[in-house]
Amino acid sequence: MTEAQHIGALEAMLFAHAEPVEVERLADAMRLSVAETESLLERLQTRYDEEERGFALLRFGPDRWQMTTRPYYGEMVKRILDTRRNAPLSPAALEVLAVIAYNQPVSRSFIEQVRGVDSSSTVAKLLEKGLIEEAGRLDLPGKPVAFQVTDTFLRVFGLRGLQDLPPLHDEAGAPEEEPSSGEESPAPDTEQLEWK
Repeated sequence: MTEAQHIGALEAMLFAHAEPVEVERLADAMRLSVAETESLLERLQTRYDEEERGFALLRFGPDRWQMTTRPYYGEMVKRILDTRRNAPLSPAALEVLAVIAYNQPVSRSFIEQVRGVDSSSTVAKLLEKGLIEEAGRLDLPGKPVAFQVTDTFLRVFGLRGLQDLPPLHDEAGAPEEEPSSGEESPAPDTEQLEWK
């Protein structure tokens, strides 16, 4: 196969797979080395970016790639899709996502302790939307279920990984202007995640 055919094969597999896929699996399917496949993926990603194509190639972590629609064209794509079922996320859902993303894996009781309200229905809705998933059980009394964000969360918010989350106010290195009234609140997380 020529290089153009290899790149075409990568496009076909990524398009058909529709989820993040490991480089090793792509390399195995094409009978190439991981290094050769990685190089082809990077060339394809650069080509999409330079030509401002409708597709973008996203890298998740060190070894997973996914073909997606470029966010710039999102509004036009929405016009032809039935989006009535995809209601926007509520402020409560954004709060829960922030608590999970910045502290994962976490239990439902931890989320409720941070927010100060029952969060079971919000957690259930986020599970249904595929933005969070169960991550086993925590080694705590009662062995509560732990939750973590998913690759879908990363894709929806345009992140390559959790390291791309906006820094919390404490982590940003900003000087503390005024001492708070002693209350801890998840509000900074929520404000940070509303950039969507």
